[in-house]
Amino acid sequence: MPELIALVIVFVVLLVLGVPVAVCLGLSAIVAIAAIGDVPTGYMVAQRTATGIASFPLLAIPFFVFSGVLMGEGGMARRLIDFAAALVGPVPGGLAYVNTLTCMLFGAVSGSAAAAVSSIGGFMIPQMVQKGYRREFSVALTATSATTGLLIPPSNIMIVYAVVAGNVSVAALFMAGVVPGILVGLAIMTAAFLYNRRTGVSARIEPPPLLAAAGSAVPSLMLIVIVLGGILGGIFSATEASAIAAAYALVLGVGVYREIRVGQLPRILLRSVKTTAVVMLLVGTSQALSWALSFERVPQTASAALLDLSPNPLVLLLIINVLLLVVGTFMDMTPAVLVFTPILLPAVVSFGVDPVHFGIIMIANLCIGLCTPPVGTCLFVGCSVGRTTIARVVPPAIPFFIAMLLAMLLITYVPAISLWLPRRFGL
Repeated sequence: MPELIALVIVFVVLLVLGVPVAVCLGLSAIVAIAAIGDVPTGYMVAQRTATGIASFPLLAIPFFVFSGVLMGEGGMARRLIDFAAALVGPVPGGLAYVNTLTCMLFGAVSGSAAAAVSSIGGFMIPQMVQKGYRREFSVALTATSATTGLLIPPSNIMIVYAVVAGNVSVAALFMAGVVPGILVGLAIMTAAFLYNRRTGVSARIEPPPLLAAAGSAVPSLMLIVIVLGGILGGIFSATEASAIAAAYALVLGVGVYREIRVGQLPRILLRSVKTTAVVMLLVGTSQALSWALSFERVPQTASAALLDLSPNPLVLLLIINVLLLVVGTFMDMTPAVLVFTPILLPAVVSFGVDPVHFGIIMIANLCIGLCTPPVGTCLFVGCSVGRTTIARVVPPAIPFFIAMLLAMLLITYVPAISLWLPRRFGL
């Protein structure tokens, strides 16, 4: 299979050289298709790239990105911090739990783990340091907690997975991520609790009045209710829900909270367009690469190889988990989902694993990669906000990695954690 060898060599070399992943995918596809010989390379790459992004579910991504940016700049972080403080702030060590809970809420509403680290960490990390927590611990807690928002809907990465997997409901994925996201958040809180017990740190945060804090935060949290409620109620589809979310976030930021001026909207739109363009380019080039992989029967070969390793589905899932954990350390979440979903999904489906369940497994795995070196986005942002280094943050982050791993294993081997809500609502 010279075409496959050429593809792998080009992709790995370009990745090592630091070439953007979307370009790596595109050039690898060009090399692989050219090596086939009987296919017009330029036409096939252009055609597959164009049709790859011509998908109705993908239309949700620019709207959710826009709503996330609006929420991130619309004063939501402070209100969610107050709400979390009112709920768990008075508990001994409550400052750490406030950090985790706020990151969960903010990440869920904004759909961006990096934005959660930046917005929440900018306030919470100095507060935790002032109250006696080590700076490195505070950064590690914030970076790991922020990833939970990618499991709790609405989530752009779930839309990407649904498109690549094919015949997977975005609504089902949204509902499937709720319980796993909460489970990972609770696991991180448990690790923080053990740290508090071991070190004797019991820093609290002075809670604001619960009713006032809830009243201020509820409009932001209503975004999740509107999106999920509308989808489950059959009022609109997941794609239409993204447009509703964008309109709601615009009204909230400009008209209700009044922390976004009309003059800021062009800059916010430009930022949203840049983020969307990166995602769409990744999706398009990955679809061209997927065609080359399918032509060479790579998914079937990979499935057969995995099945030869063990006939036991439990062992197979463990092998895939280890593979995804390794991949997550050097590849960002979106390209990892785009590249490995068409390769791994046929194998797990042949063992009876639900595609929705596997999507949550994959996302939970890759969330760990967002806060591990060498390319962990949340880790880099957290170190920048917390003014420290990765080498200092990694050791105190290990207990949180272990907590996330344990939660991920539960998600993997207890399908009901992911599938109970979708089945409950008939999705």
